[in-house]
Amino acid sequence: MRIVSTKDKGFPSVLKGLLNRGEADTTRVEDTVREILAGVRKGGDRALVEYTERFDRVDVKGRLRVRDAEIERALKRIPAKDLKLLRLAASRIEAFHRRQVQSSWFDSEDGIILGQLVTPLAKVGIYVPGGKAAYPSTVLMNAIPARTAGVDEVIMVTPPSPEDINPYVLAAAAVAGVDKIYRVGGAQSIAALAFGTRTIPSVDKIVGPGNIYVATAKRMVYGRVDIDMVAGPSEILIINDGTGEPCWLAADLLSQAEHDELASSVLVTTSSRMAKAVKREVDRQLEGLKRKGIAARSIANYGAIFVAETMEEALEISNRIAPEHLELCVQAPMELLASVRNAGAVFLGPNTPEAAGDYLAGPNHTLPTGGTARFSSPLGVYDFVKFSSIIGFSEVAIRRLGPSIMRFAEIEGLDAHASSVRSRIKQ
Repeated sequence: MRIVSTKDKGFPSVLKGLLNRGEADTTRVEDTVREILAGVRKGGDRALVEYTERFDRVDVKGRLRVRDAEIERALKRIPAKDLKLLRLAASRIEAFHRRQVQSSWFDSEDGIILGQLVTPLAKVGIYVPGGKAAYPSTVLMNAIPARTAGVDEVIMVTPPSPEDINPYVLAAAAVAGVDKIYRVGGAQSIAALAFGTRTIPSVDKIVGPGNIYVATAKRMVYGRVDIDMVAGPSEILIINDGTGEPCWLAADLLSQAEHDELASSVLVTTSSRMAKAVKREVDRQLEGLKRKGIAARSIANYGAIFVAETMEEALEISNRIAPEHLELCVQAPMELLASVRNAGAVFLGPNTPEAAGDYLAGPNHTLPTGGTARFSSPLGVYDFVKFSSIIGFSEVAIRRLGPSIMRFAEIEGLDAHASSVRSRIKQ
């Protein structure tokens, strides 16, 4: 793992490489994704079956939808203690997101009624990565905010493996209140959710992470439906003041590196001693990881330890990178919090590993990546509602403000706008 002082000549180029890592080259898959979208739009269920057999090696003809009996079997297959764990996580996630619920409001002044109408979306589709991997946490983090917002119908798609859908994923869907589950993934599932087929209904919004084909498909159907974000590889940045356990910091860096070869793990510390100790720990802990190959490539290509002159400089670097996960592994994390401008989620103190936020803390783990924390937020209840402005003028109010409205319309050269007001005032 590279150790780079901010005084080194090579520091700007290393930092630039990390800042540009979010610029994924999707052009190589765009033609394929465009073909799949068109194929599903034209061929419907038949195309879904064909693409699933081609890409996932699974025959889903006649069984695209997961039956209730299959979900019940999944609930019985997993240990009772694990089902209890899913319910514990669900309750904590719901409790946090319940605080995000917004209500419609109205105000009146001098014959004018103004307000905002908050309306849940009718149908939402959630994408859950599948195949050989199992991500029940993704189910909970995407479905529970939608349910909490009051969405009428939550529809889940997930790619099957030859062994079918993981029982933990199905159990999590049951716990989270998912209405319908379909065994289809990839760009073809995004097409189905956007355009609808005989079996899978079209939705208003698609949320959830996926590979480059899924991310590209989401970007291409945006406008037909809404999407949460185009998610990139996971990332973590740790700010450290020289205190704490090097083995903890190394483990947290590797917790992101094991996700993906493109994941980024960065430590910014004011201590050269800590930098060297963490580097040694990363090398040592890598040897014991099941996903050593993935983590090693991630660390080699997108990992770095920066030695900063001051804590202010460390925070400046962090705000420039705008990490998905930011750990403040310092003695007084609350003193730094006010200086954090860009981060998807902030973890306070040495006893708060990023993994706590992934599963059980309560806040959502679907976070902005690739520097997009500069302008976007974690998935939340607010992503599953829409807002309508309410405006009501009395006769007295339109007579009072009408001349000003007419003048504004005349400035912009819109005669019909002015006339629509003038006719009311004259009458």
